[in-house]
Amino acid sequence: MSESREHPKEGIFALGLDRCAANYAPLTPILFLERTAAVWPDAPAVIHGRRRYSYRELRERCRRLASALVRRGIGPGKTVAVMAPNIPEMLEAHFGVPMAGGVLNALNTRLDPGTIAFILEHGEAEVLLTDTEYAPVIKEALVRSARKPLVVDICDPEGPGGERLGALTYEDFLAEGDPNWAPPLPEDEWQAIALNYTSGTTGNPKGVVYHHRGAYLNAIGNVLVWSMPKAPVYLWTLPMFHCNGWCFPWTVTLQAGVHVCLRKVSSETIYAAFAEHGVTHLCGAPIVMGMIINAPPEARRPFSQKIRMMTAASAPPAAVLEKMEALGIEVTHVYGLTEVYGPAVVCEPQAAWAELDARTRAEKLARQGVRYPVLEALDVLDPATMTPVPRDGKTMGEVMFKGNIVMRGYLKNPSATEEAFKGGWFHSGDLAVVHPDGYLEIKDRSKDIIITGGENVSSIEVEAALYRHPDVLEAAVVAKPDEKWGESVCAFVHLKEGSKTTAEDLIAFCRNEIAHYKVPRTIVFGPLPKTSTGKIQKFILRERAKQL
Repeated sequence: MSESREHPKEGIFALGLDRCAANYAPLTPILFLERTAAVWPDAPAVIHGRRRYSYRELRERCRRLASALVRRGIGPGKTVAVMAPNIPEMLEAHFGVPMAGGVLNALNTRLDPGTIAFILEHGEAEVLLTDTEYAPVIKEALVRSARKPLVVDICDPEGPGGERLGALTYEDFLAEGDPNWAPPLPEDEWQAIALNYTSGTTGNPKGVVYHHRGAYLNAIGNVLVWSMPKAPVYLWTLPMFHCNGWCFPWTVTLQAGVHVCLRKVSSETIYAAFAEHGVTHLCGAPIVMGMIINAPPEARRPFSQKIRMMTAASAPPAAVLEKMEALGIEVTHVYGLTEVYGPAVVCEPQAAWAELDARTRAEKLARQGVRYPVLEALDVLDPATMTPVPRDGKTMGEVMFKGNIVMRGYLKNPSATEEAFKGGWFHSGDLAVVHPDGYLEIKDRSKDIIITGGENVSSIEVEAALYRHPDVLEAAVVAKPDEKWGESVCAFVHLKEGSKTTAEDLIAFCRNEIAHYKVPRTIVFGPLPKTSTGKIQKFILRERAKQL
């Protein structure tokens, strides 16, 4: 059975040596569960409250889900939406939906009914699996949506309960399925596996389409960059709805790891999992590190194992990395976007860094780093000329990606897709420099650079300085219109509880940390507005700064 696509000439190697059933199969992460359950069927797979599943049981439940979905008409190109926290049902959907050939749309549990309604319609959801905790939001979304998917209620014994909206429960739905159903491979590894929506700050979110090949490769990339051993104990602090949990539902399963589910993320639940389950790995935004570092004494529990944490979003301030290291938690800094399956860049530690003092080493580790092994190309280019910037650690350009872990494109949005892929690269919109050692360092989003008196100021650099102050819990820096300078540096700061630090104290502190023209001229205290995924909403702060 020859491949129908025409291949370039390869001399003698082109003569009759085509793809066939014996030497080619589509890459798909659903095979990870099949292998692990076959090799280690009795190994622990899931811990959630009083529930425990082995890999044999996890495979059986995923096969039941898949066959039940097929009986309800789910197949290639058909979307199944899931509204659930990090519980076993959400994990099972990451295998069961693609096993059926469907496309998994994991919904952000923090979204409003209007946005959920838009996503259900735009993604054309045929089935909606929804945890009863979110019944009020889903009920309103279904009223607003013209689309009426089959609703299946997830009744988690560890949850708070809630109104049932569907005709059957998740367990009833599984009972319709066949535990011995053999999932077919996708017809093409380019087939869609997941649909994720960006957390846009204005307008409707864009639907990012993932394929089986990219999910397979990035799941393996996570193993490689983290040197993840067999049977890790992984704590689900990162939402599975966020870039499909950075592909870790597939990664952890590949390594026969234990998925420690966590319905609610807090200092208490994190430390309890560390102590009771022997957690070895977790992922999360810097806010999760804050929960660990700033946990009250009554929440802390002793643990003896070494723990590794992967974090993304804004670069962790050096002071935060130092505190994590002191707790026995090694932090790996990664960078990526929804459009590249989550993390695609990693700050690979160099052996020589171990000889540096703690602060210098932390500054090295706070950079974004180098490309994942499964990413073909990463560079910082001048977007006007599409040429690489000098490797001087000073010249800024736009971060761009190319390769198999870049999305297929934006669903039903050809103009946005074309713009994102202009010049044969995915344009991230992030501004960065490249250091002489080849490590990339994000300086800002293109819209967040502050130009004061003709000088460019990186908001990230100023934020890092503020985070070094022991009383600063959170900080965000934006431009404030200024008649004299054009723009001035404005900082919004959330102090730790009980702090008496003043604006003058912080300004004086920053003058010893960064160049004087970069020091905030205005400081506003109070909690910071965040998106549904925990990102600080700078567009709101920019509007506030205009009114000051």
